[in-house]
Parts: sequence; C-alpha cells; structure tokens
Amino acid sequence: MVLRALGLGDLLAGVPALRALRRGFPGHELVLAAPAGLAPVAGATGAVDRVLPASAPGRAVPRALGWTGPPPDVAVDLHGNGPPSHRLLQELRPVRLMAFAHPATPRIEGPPWYADEHERDRWCRLLRWYGVDADPADLLLPRPPAASPAPGAVVLHPGAGAPARRWPVERYATVAGVLRERGLRVVVTGGADEEDLVTRLAKEARLPDTDVFAGGLPFGRLSALVAGARAVVSGDTGIAHLAVAHATATVTLFGPVPPARWGPPAHPRHLALWHGPEGDPHGRRPDPALLRITPGEVLRALDRLPEREIPP
Repeated sequence: MVLRALGLGDLLAGVPALRALRRGFPGHELVLAAPAGLAPVAGATGAVDRVLPASAPGRAVPRALGWTGPPPDVAVDLHGNGPPSHRLLQELRPVRLMAFAHPATPRIEGPPWYADEHERDRWCRLLRWYGVDADPADLLLPRPPAASPAPGAVVLHPGAGAPARRWPVERYATVAGVLRERGLRVVVTGGADEEDLVTRLAKEARLPDTDVFAGGLPFGRLSALVAGARAVVSGDTGIAHLAVAHATATVTLFGPVPPARWGPPAHPRHLALWHGPEGDPHGRRPDPALLRITPGEVLRALDRLPEREIPP
C-alpha cells in the first residue's frame, strides 16, 4: 500500500519511487492510494496494479482510506513527513511501514526529512534507506497510443494550483503572438476549473477554436498532445512534469518555489526560469519572483531549446 494522494505533478514526481517498489516487491500487488482521476496516469507508469481512491483538499492527508483487505505486508508513505500520513497508514496495521522519521511517531524508524531536497530525490532516498534501490532518473512514460490532436504545436498552459504560480495571461498572449508570427502553431490547455484563464488567453492571442483545449482534457488525449508537442510552456504545475515524462521540451516558469525542489532534470531540452527569492506557493497573487520573468525571456529560452523531431 503506497500513499500519495496528491496531484498530477506529484504522482509523476513519484514515478521513480513507484517503479523502485515494483522492482523491489515483484510478487506483491502494488495498491496506490491516490485521487481516482489519476488512475490512468498510475496505469501508464507500469508500476501500479490498482488505485485506491483517496483525496483531500489541497495537500492535506485524507481522513481515512477505504481499504477492506487484510493488513498490507508493506505500507509506504510517499505523501509527506507525518505525523498525519504516518498515522493514517498505521491504522491499516501493516507488517512493515516505510516513512521518514518524525518525533511525533517515534515507533517509525526512518531517515531524516530534508525540506530543501528535490522531490524525486527525496522519495528515492527514503526507499534506499530501507534497502530498496531507486533511481530518480527513471521517470519517462511510454509513448501514448493515440495521435496528437495538434502535432508539432507549442503548448501554453496558463493555469496552476494557486495564483502565486500563475504567470499573467497577457504575457502568455504576447509569447503566443510572436510564435504565431514565426509560423508556429500555438495551442492552449487548461484544467477543468481553468476555463476562464484559457478563454482569456485564446481571445487575447486570437487563437482559433481548433487550438483551444479547455475544460481539462482526458489524460490519454492530454498525454498525446504533450508527447507530440514541439515544446510546453507553463508554470510549475502538472503539465510540466508530464512533458518531462514524455521527453518533450519545456520552458517552466518558477516563482515562489525554486526549481531545485520541483524542477526538471538537467537536460538541454528542459529550461527552468527563476529569479527568486522564494515565496508563498499558496499565495493569492502571482509571486513577485514569477513576475520578474518577461515574455522576451521566455521567447529566448524557446530559441535555445534543441530542435526536436516531432513524432508522427
């Protein structure tokens, strides 16, 4: 039983740890406690046998897990550093519990938690402490079977989980305008609750309806769009992690949280823009560090990306 009841980006950042557990416990059923909507993503990792629906507002810990099976042989806390997530898993009476040490749950022996550690590295270090070999670079997803609805397009995604991580729509529109003048196709995407942002950007950039993907695409279609894109430009949010998982070029705009904790792996096809200092990732206004990034800077970053052969 693995607990990671968070969002799309969180699940994708946890893929190396999930695959390590799959390899480390080949004879076990790997059940992931996560939001039900992420079941297709979990399936694409090749590591998860089934999803136990579990979620809570924001980044909170679910109040309970609807587990009706026997006590798990192994429970793994990939959700947080406790104690609420520790206690939730302890309620299942697992034979073994893997988690970071916390003074409020002294019976759990685990490694120390480092707040400034990169998310992928953190969970792999946890597993290695327990003797499970884990590679933070094991994060790529297989190519989706569906064809892209916009092959070779530059994907702009203005949304994010909090206003602090949303670059202004008008700046995305400026980037879109320049790219279209260069003859590139530009499409815009957004989650189920981001239709307003998508509509504003599409209007300001004068995008045709065929290049507007609002309302939250189903995972298979979003995955195909991202995998077939020329590049993805977004804030620090789930679609940036999905692009990394499909080896699609990215320009990711960081504000309150530095890329050292949530950024892409070091590779020429991934560029993270950040000016600092750190701020509140849950703030109600765009973070000042994010606002220091200009449209010109984003366009120059796109120019620096290596040429990509667009998959058919």
